[in-house]
Amino acid sequence: MKKKLVIWGINAQEEKVLIGIQLIAEENNTKIFTIPAKLSNGNVFNDMMEKWRMDQPFDFPEGTVETSRALSVSEGLLPEDIKIEKGDILVRAQAEWHFMVLSSKLHDAYKSELEDLKEKVDKLTEYDGAIWENLKGFWNKVQTQVQEKNLFRDHANTLRNDTNELFGKLKDLRAVLDEEFRSKSKTFRDDFLGMITAVETKLKENSNLNRLFEDLKGIQNKYRDTKFTREDRNAVWTKLDKTFKAVKEKKYGPDNAPGNSPDERLNRRLQGLNGAIDKMQRSINRDENDIKFENRRMDQTDGQLEMQIRQAKLKMLEERAKSKREKLEDMLNTKADLEKKVAKFAKKKAPKSSAENGGNEEKKVSDMSESSKPEENVADALGATVGEAIEDVVDTIKAVAGVVTEKISDAVTDFTEELKEQRKAREEEE
Repeated sequence: MKKKLVIWGINAQEEKVLIGIQLIAEENNTKIFTIPAKLSNGNVFNDMMEKWRMDQPFDFPEGTVETSRALSVSEGLLPEDIKIEKGDILVRAQAEWHFMVLSSKLHDAYKSELEDLKEKVDKLTEYDGAIWENLKGFWNKVQTQVQEKNLFRDHANTLRNDTNELFGKLKDLRAVLDEEFRSKSKTFRDDFLGMITAVETKLKENSNLNRLFEDLKGIQNKYRDTKFTREDRNAVWTKLDKTFKAVKEKKYGPDNAPGNSPDERLNRRLQGLNGAIDKMQRSINRDENDIKFENRRMDQTDGQLEMQIRQAKLKMLEERAKSKREKLEDMLNTKADLEKKVAKFAKKKAPKSSAENGGNEEKKVSDMSESSKPEENVADALGATVGEAIEDVVDTIKAVAGVVTEKISDAVTDFTEELKEQRKAREEEE
């Protein structure tokens, strides 16, 4: 989220002005820089966009009016006598900035709590399990806020690094216990690798594939409940994942590449757009569920600060959902265009008389020329969803898998999902 915004507007005298708005998070207010249009030549605007907005050195021209305005949920970012064309930009920035201020306050509170823990750790001369548990409890609390996206990445990373430093000091005091843990982990790793190797041997002997799948699932369940070092866990995971893929390929065979005729390509583009539409709808549904969740949690908040954060987050979620609905509408319009082109291809494939062919040559050339337009529309529609791709990646993978590997059984899908969940849990632990 950016802390600076550059936009054109009209002042009370109906004069065009260039406006720069800057968030001062630690003071919970904003600075507003108003530059008359006659002073806002192309260089000033470009410098504000490329330098000032990116926190690079920039000097405002003489005649710039600077004012301060408190950041408020109920009042806009600009005075009422200044008008702009795209008010939604300010509404979205206001929601994001209010969330940023509250998130920064939450970070400061956690930072203070961490300082108290640091004083206790620095005084230790031997390992103290109670302080270890207190530090774990603190970090679990921080992780909850990180997972709910109530802390920014740089703040979360700062807290994570400082917490890890304290964990490191405690680990130095617990060196003997760590060595014992590493020894046990190595034994567990060897046991698991042996079990997986046994499955690989049976696979080469063409044993019952369903039975081998169940064996792998049982190994996976034990793997989930076993504590390893990071290196041992990665070693077991890599071999388990590789063996599962080998069983799947032997059971179902490799996927066949689709055809490449013009109408097949167009149909694949339509299928891809349908997948993107489904993904966008699921993303909207998740936002709506998050909105419902935040509304339910309003009555269960722990203090005024958390209530303010949830209110700010709710506003941000509502703006995000609104933007996605607009994108979905554009994608549906593109889908309608593609479906018309599919119908044209189907009509062209139908047998025609020689007279029809001769009389429609000019129209045929025209149709072929237009056929490139849906490709551009599909690219625009898919490109519009790239900003949401990271948070929706699991759903995208499922959607693609449903088209390419329809013959894979529900049991295989369940197994792969369990593996993904386990891997995610492992990464969170680390």
